[in-house]
Amino acid sequence: MAWGEESRHPKRESYIRVRRVPAGKLHRYAGMKFIDYFKHFDITLKDLIIGNFLGFFGFIGGLITCFFRLLKKKNRPNVVFLKGGYVCLPVGLIAKCFKIPFVIHESDAVPGLANRILMNKATKVAFGVPLSDEVMEKHPNYVWTGIPVGSEFKAVSGAKQMSLKKAFGFAAEKPLVVVTGGSQGSENLNEAIRVILPELLKFTSVGLVAGRKHYENMVDLKRYENWEKASLESNFRMWEFNTTMDELMGAADVVVSRAGATTIAEMAALEKATVLVPFGRLPGGHQTKNAERLKELGAAAVVDDTEMVNNPELLLEEVRTLIRSPRKRADMAEKLHAEARSDAAKHLAEIVLELAE
Repeated sequence: MAWGEESRHPKRESYIRVRRVPAGKLHRYAGMKFIDYFKHFDITLKDLIIGNFLGFFGFIGGLITCFFRLLKKKNRPNVVFLKGGYVCLPVGLIAKCFKIPFVIHESDAVPGLANRILMNKATKVAFGVPLSDEVMEKHPNYVWTGIPVGSEFKAVSGAKQMSLKKAFGFAAEKPLVVVTGGSQGSENLNEAIRVILPELLKFTSVGLVAGRKHYENMVDLKRYENWEKASLESNFRMWEFNTTMDELMGAADVVVSRAGATTIAEMAALEKATVLVPFGRLPGGHQTKNAERLKELGAAAVVDDTEMVNNPELLLEEVRTLIRSPRKRADMAEKLHAEARSDAAKHLAEIVLELAE
C-alpha cells in the first residue's frame, strides 16, 4: 500500500500517491550463538539493544499512524498489497482491524517474520516459489505466482550472447563469468575474487560488479583491466554498479551471486548457470534456504559463504567445473529456467484487482 507526496510522471496521466508510515525493525542475526553477542558487543549493543528499543517505538508509531489514516471510511482502500518486510506489519495489522482485504507476496523459500505473523490474517498469500500439493490443499488462500521481474530479463540466443560480450569489451568466443553481490556489493565475494582472479583469468573472462559500498576497496583490481585506444585488451572488467544488469548477465556463461529471491528470479528468466553464495547471517537464513532448495533441484551450484572466506578456492573450483562442462551448464540453466514465471506480475495484478471489486 502506498501512502505522502503526490508524484506525476511528466509523460503519464496517472500518478502514485506516497504517504510515509513509521515502522520498526527487529534486529536479529542467524547462526549466532548466545556467546557471540558478547564477543561482538560493539555491534550488538547498537543493533540489537538500541536498534530494537527504537524499533519497538517505530512499530507502535506505525500502528497509530495507520489506524488514524484508515479511521475514516473514505480513506480506506479496497485492497492492500504487502510485499513483505517489517514496514508492512503495522499496515497489515490495521487493515485486518478494519476488515480491509490484503494480499501478501512472499519471495523467499521461507517466509520472513512479518509475513509469518500476517499470513493467517491475509485474504491471499502469493508465493515466489512453487508449493507442494499438500500445502495448497491445506491452505486454499495460498497461490504460486512467481516473482515479478523486468521484461528485459529474458533468455538470449547464442548469437545475441556473443554480441553482448563484444559490447562489454570481452572476447566473444571466450567464456564469461559475471560476479555480483547486488547494488551495494558483497565484501566476502569481492575478497574471494581478489584471491582467485589470477587463476580465473587463465580460463575465462571475468566481469565483477563490486558494488557501491565496497568498490573503493577493490580499485586495485583495475590493474587487470587493460585498455588500448578505447578497446579492452584484457579479459577483466570491474564496475561499481551496472545499470544494464540484464545485458551483462545475459552475456555471461556463468553468474556468481548472492541468493536473494529477486536475483534468483532474474537469473531464472535469463536461463543462466549459476553459482550461489548465500549470506548465511540474515534473519531466518532465507538466502541459505533459497540456495539449498535450488541445489536439491540441480538448478544451481552452491558455495557456503563462511567456507569460501576461509578457502576461496572452493568458489574457483565450482566455477571451473561449470566452465569446463557446457552440458552441465545447460542442464542447470534449464532447470533454473523452469522456476521462472513470466506472467508473475500479471497474475499478482489479477489477484489484487479481483479482491478490489
